[in-house]
This record gives sequence, structure tokens and C-alpha cells, in this order.
Amino acid sequence: MSDTWQAEVDEIELRRNWARELGGAEAVAKHHAQGRLTIRERIGHLLDTHSFREVGMLAGNGSYVDGQVRHVSPAPYVCGLGRVDNRTVAVGGEDFTVRGGTSWGGDRRKGGQGGFVEDLAFQYRIPLINLIDGAGGTVTSAKRRGHTVFPGVHGFERSVQLLGTVPVISAVMGTAAGGPAGRAILSHWSIMIKDSSQIFAAGPPVVERSLGQKVTKEELGGAHMAVDVAGTVDNVAQSEEECFEMIRRFLSYLPQNVYELPPVIPCDDPVERAEERLLSIVPRDRRRPYNMRHLIEMVVDKGSIFEIQPTFGKALITSFARLNGKSVGIIANNPMIAGGAMDVKAARKQIHFIELCDTFHIPLVFLVDVPGFMVGMQAEAAATLREGMRAVYVGLQATVPILTVVIRKCYGMAGMGTTDKNGLDMKVAWPSAEWGSLPVEGGVAAAFKREIQSAANPAARQRELEEELRALASPFRTAEAFGVEDIIDPRETRAHLCRFIDAAQGRLKTDVGPKLKAGVRP
Repeated sequence: MSDTWQAEVDEIELRRNWARELGGAEAVAKHHAQGRLTIRERIGHLLDTHSFREVGMLAGNGSYVDGQVRHVSPAPYVCGLGRVDNRTVAVGGEDFTVRGGTSWGGDRRKGGQGGFVEDLAFQYRIPLINLIDGAGGTVTSAKRRGHTVFPGVHGFERSVQLLGTVPVISAVMGTAAGGPAGRAILSHWSIMIKDSSQIFAAGPPVVERSLGQKVTKEELGGAHMAVDVAGTVDNVAQSEEECFEMIRRFLSYLPQNVYELPPVIPCDDPVERAEERLLSIVPRDRRRPYNMRHLIEMVVDKGSIFEIQPTFGKALITSFARLNGKSVGIIANNPMIAGGAMDVKAARKQIHFIELCDTFHIPLVFLVDVPGFMVGMQAEAAATLREGMRAVYVGLQATVPILTVVIRKCYGMAGMGTTDKNGLDMKVAWPSAEWGSLPVEGGVAAAFKREIQSAANPAARQRELEEELRALASPFRTAEAFGVEDIIDPRETRAHLCRFIDAAQGRLKTDVGPKLKAGVRP
């Protein structure tokens, strides 16, 4: 007998080859025919070349004859360590070519909630990237076990812990239901593929059986429903390749974990760059909208914008960007949608983004043009007031530096939620700015109702009162009282923000570490 272990090493390679075959040539061909990459191809496209170090490649279900292995069907999950732009990450995803990516019942889960890849990210304090393509559990498991189990036997405990520790990114690559769908939501940022992926609590067969509704997978949980209508998933990519590029970009703004600061990149965009167009971007007619996205582009580092949830809660813009190479979170009202008034969707969007930035030590910049909360029957029925006040509440809990630039309107409780009341409370305004408890028009009609009604010409009296109060609402009068820290030339906005973001780095360095709260709520 040889003194070497070559035979066993040969068997290792044989078993690895079986794992590389995934669910077999026929299953892989069927998967490719749907325009989808396999899990191994996805990991290869996402990570830096040759950086993947797999864990659990030999896991699976073996078949034996006379004690000799004949074949091993691999576990339907692939995971391990890798690098994204030379940063170490934990990555894993379901292999849909093996049993549709459903759990396989091993001694320890490789992935999914409570799986090895989540432990790896948590214990090593590295970002987690979930490539989700599976439907979770199945009723057939009860037949295999001989009994049913309580929900959560493989629970979300670790998934929740991760939200306050490391960046968690979930990409819905195929159809996600049940546990995998829940895990996609328990992330800091999620993305799906247009016309190729769907997400829902339960699929069309369950919906039809329970409610009698016949719907397709795309109708129930495609990108339009999940991203545009419900906001269940944050962003949508047009292809898997674009999805991987967006994952890399999102990660570039965040630190490895809450014990570090976000990366700073070299910046060749001059801090003193002053865009002449900023002087005229806000119309003198205060009822006319303007393009807030163009405004943001002219202020932040060129090419640095990465918008979160661009098609949901459109009255608000939330975006990562950079100022002098440093990560910032931009929260800007969008006057092109309902005048920028905060509705339920915009409030939900603002809440999540504030918590995301606060968890990972990213300063916030508010570009304010908000007339207040959305009003009316529909707004009240949707509980806009409650959700809007949650946005105010979360803003007051944030501990990162917050800078406020009032572009035009800043009214009411929605305006209150744009300032750093527990911090420096640094507010600057453009000459076009106005603020108060209520806009002059509606405020005059309410406060002077009797006087207006009793006047000989009510309409004329209302106009007189509005003009009188509008003169008092000049931002220069508030600046005289130091009620606003400065009024600036709009062209100075970039230089002003860069200077204060640079100055805030010392504060950020001394505040690194986990927050008192659990992190970002899903």
C-alpha cells in the first residue's frame, strides 16, 4: 500500500468536479435557455478574477455501491469568500439547477437564514452579498421528517444581527418566495432583474388556492410591482451584468463594517467648482418646478451619484454621492412630483435611507424644497401623518453629521425633519428660500379667515395679507437674527458642503462603532 494519500486526493477532485456540474448538463441548459446565469457563473462575474475561495464544495447527497461513492448530487447552495474591488466579502446563492434551489436538509446550512455564509460575514465583520434564486422550504420536508416544525427553526436571528454590523446586499436573481424572499428584505440594499426575477411572500398557486385570484409570477412580484409600486425591492437592473456592476458601486460607498469609516477615493473634481447654471435653476415663480437631479449633479463630485429607489416615492430623491471623495447621503425633495410634498412612500424612503447612512457613518445632506406633508382625504387614509412623523423621529435619532441647504420651501413638520436639532443644526439657505409653519397662502386663509370674510373685497384683502407676510418671510430677516446660519450664493454650494464634510471627518472617526439601536429596519 502506498504511503501517500493520492487516492483520497483524487477522490476530492472527483467530488469537486461533480459539484462543478451543478444539477447536470440538462438542468444547466434549461437554466441558460431562460436567459439566466448559473450560481457559479454569477459569482464569477461579480467577484474579482480568481478571488473566490469556496466553502462546502463537497456537501451534497451521495450515492454508494458496496461502500464506494458513485456520484454526489451537490447541495443547492454555493458560498465562500471573495473580493469585490479588492475588498473581502462573503458571498453565496442558491443553485436553481438543483431542486430549484430549495433547502437540502444537511447537518448545517451553507446559506439562507441561519446559514454558514451569514455566520462568516458576522464573525469576520465583512459585507455579505446574497444572490437569491430559490423558494425556500417545501411541504415535502414534513414527509421526510415525519413531523412538522415551528416557523423559524432556521430563523432570521443572524440576518437581523447583520443589519447592525456589516453591509448586507441582496440580489433577487430569479423567483424568490418564502424564506429567501424574507432574507432579501432583511438587507441594507436590494436589487432585482427586469423581466427575469420576481419576489413575493407566496407564489401564484398559493394565491389562487387561498384567494381565488389568478395571477402570473410577473404580475404578482415582478419589477414593476416590487420596485415601482410597493418598494419591496430598492432598485432594478436591466440585466444580470448590470446588476453585478450596481452591487459593486453600492458597496463602494460603504465601509467593511460599522467599526470602520467609508472609503475615501481620490477626487480630481475641484472643490471650488461653481456652476453658473445654479444661479438660475430655481424659477422666480415659486409654483414652477425645476429638476432637482440636475441640481444635485452640479453640486456633488462628478459621476458620483448612485440613486436608491429612484422609481419609488418619487417626491423624494435619496442618493449616495461623494463630496471631495468622501461618501455622503443626499436627501432631496423633488418639486416635479406633487410639489415635493411628503407622502407615505416618500416618508418610508427617507426613514430607510437615514438609518442606512447613520448605521455606516455616512453624513447626510438635505437639499430642501418641501411644502409639508401631503394633505387631503387620500393622504389621511394612508396615514401620511403617522409615517411622516416616523421620518421626523428617525431623523432626530440620527447621530451622523447633518447639513441642511434650503433651496426653496421648508414648511411644517416635514421641514422639521430636515434639520440636525440634536447636533450642530447647520442650516444654510439660497436666496430663493422660504420657511415657516405653513406656506403663506394656506396659512393666511386659515389664520385670518374671519377678517377676510368680513372685508368688502375678501379676495383683495387676502392678497394684501399674503403680501404683508411674504415680506416678513424674507430669508435675510431670519439671517439677521441668526435663525439661519448663512444665506449663500447658489454657486457656492459645492465649496460650502465640501468644506464642512471635510471638517466632520474628525467627528466621524471618534464615533465609529455600532449604534445603540439594532441598525437598519427592513
